[in-house]
Amino acid sequence: MRFTWIPVTFILLNACGGGVRGDVGNACMAAGRSAANPALCSCVQQVANTHLSRSDQRRAASFFEDPQLAQDTRQSDNPQLESFWGRYRTFSSAAERICR
Repeated sequence: MRFTWIPVTFILLNACGGGVRGDVGNACMAAGRSAANPALCSCVQQVANTHLSRSDQRRAASFFEDPQLAQDTRQSDNPQLESFWGRYRTFSSAAERICR
């Protein structure tokens, strides 16, 4: 019985910010913003997991380090970047709503 609680506890700790994993969560923590903390960045990563592909997550994570890249992506006429930007907006709106 004791061994079955170990994985459950690990999952619950991760869900509550016990560990930040993933490109977006790690970028959130590394960005140095005053509001960043493990719970918030873990939440944002969980939302990213449900709204963005792995490649989209890598692109979104790069925005934390280079905000100008986000602006350039938003203004791009490239159809692939326009499509990504739509997915990114959906993700960011959901993260803002869920991770307050």
